[in-house]
Amino acid sequence: MSGSILIVDDDPVQRRLLQAAMAKFGYSSLVAEEGEAGLALMDGPSAREVSVVILDLSMPGLDGIGVLKAMRERGIHIPVIVQTAQGSIETVVQAMRHGAFDFVVKPASPDRLQTAIANALKVEAVEGEARRNIRRGGKSLTFKDIITKSPAMERVIRLGQKAAASTIPILIEGESGVGKELVARAIQGSGDRRSRPFVTVNCGAIPENLVESILFGHEKGSFTGATEKHAGKFVEAHGGTLFLDEIGDLPLDVQVKLLRAVQEGEIDPVGSRSTLKVDIRLISATHRDLLQQVKDGAFREDLFYRLNVYPIFVPPLRERREDIPYLVRHFMDRVEPADPRRRLRGVSEAALSMLMAYDWPGNIRQLENAVFRASVLCEGDVLTPDEFPQIRAQVEGTINLDRPRRNIPDDAANPPTGETPGAAEAAADVARPRFGTLRALDERGNVRSLAAVELDMIKFAIEHYNGQMSEVARRLGIGRSTLYRKLKEYGLDSEEGRVERMALTP
Repeated sequence: MSGSILIVDDDPVQRRLLQAAMAKFGYSSLVAEEGEAGLALMDGPSAREVSVVILDLSMPGLDGIGVLKAMRERGIHIPVIVQTAQGSIETVVQAMRHGAFDFVVKPASPDRLQTAIANALKVEAVEGEARRNIRRGGKSLTFKDIITKSPAMERVIRLGQKAAASTIPILIEGESGVGKELVARAIQGSGDRRSRPFVTVNCGAIPENLVESILFGHEKGSFTGATEKHAGKFVEAHGGTLFLDEIGDLPLDVQVKLLRAVQEGEIDPVGSRSTLKVDIRLISATHRDLLQQVKDGAFREDLFYRLNVYPIFVPPLRERREDIPYLVRHFMDRVEPADPRRRLRGVSEAALSMLMAYDWPGNIRQLENAVFRASVLCEGDVLTPDEFPQIRAQVEGTINLDRPRRNIPDDAANPPTGETPGAAEAAADVARPRFGTLRALDERGNVRSLAAVELDMIKFAIEHYNGQMSEVARRLGIGRSTLYRKLKEYGLDSEEGRVERMALTP
């Protein structure tokens, strides 16, 4: 192998055990006693040496989740195998949501650990080549590059196309991983500035004491460590587009300067006695509720209204499940097989059913990582539920993987070469609630009442357990008398312990 295994663990005994295991497996290793030290190794001159990270989740100071967040913010793409002594599903979900490749529960067996490392190295090799290919083929994106069949995303595209024709500030809102930067790039690639610079800044990934310098630049000697003059991101984006991601993380004092830059088109580099004129198209993005931050005093009200001229909300993936089959196919196509003879033919209906039943808290970024991993590690020519062990563990019991839905669009799972996935009717059918998932929103987009959700859950439990009322009550965590009382309240008729099918139809 070309790199080492980085072990990040505060327990000296665990570090020695892991080092001995790495030596036995034939790998070299680096060690860090805490999260900050591990992050410094991944973000410093030694970064090229690290191929895989074994990360303890529970550490004083910067814990494992904090390290995963920092890696994502800084764009560090190294597979991480997390270790936890508490194998709770919540812990695992949180780690996977923040980009962990795999997890092992302490004490991990040597075979389990060796398999996890081998898989991570295999994915890391293919992923590195994929990233190089993307950089080589870099071009301006347009709205045609956004893969969707969702009405909610069609609205985003319509708003983005109108925004591209102007130069007004745009605020893109949405959860982490929904594709806010993709929308920003499509706006830039569809406007008059498509051939000019597109400069991105992740405001949440910059140390607070360097934010002003990185955005507006600084003069040589203006502060300790300023050995050279630095132009700053505003100057880099002059004539083009500046994308400020996670703008809600900007310190208040920097917000004042940003307001002036947006209003006047002028910036003041740190240590400079003169102002600079800049011509930029500003697009901001956040996963935070900026209006609430304004109320809490964490974000300037005048800056909020200056940025929020043209808001675009990108919905989470769980609210546009009809896009999942097409996204899966797209991500599969981006994985270049190590052996051309082993190119994947498609994805099974059972796997697609499972992927569409999952809520994807990490949104498209999480789906992409899951499909990439599955595509690289798949031994056959079709992705099955077995290639998604973490997802399967979380949805098993809510769907029947032996009897998947038959109305998944065929063109999404296995589209013909050169054709664009379509089938609007099938996609609309796929969008309906499925596999035991409950709708959180009504037809108007409002949150449904608890009573309505409870009724759906009772109906589903009765159908799922074939009317066995004792089992239904036990699984719902209520007594049988309470269950029958609720059935009566909701007007559902029961007969000899079995609810009639007609009562189950909405």
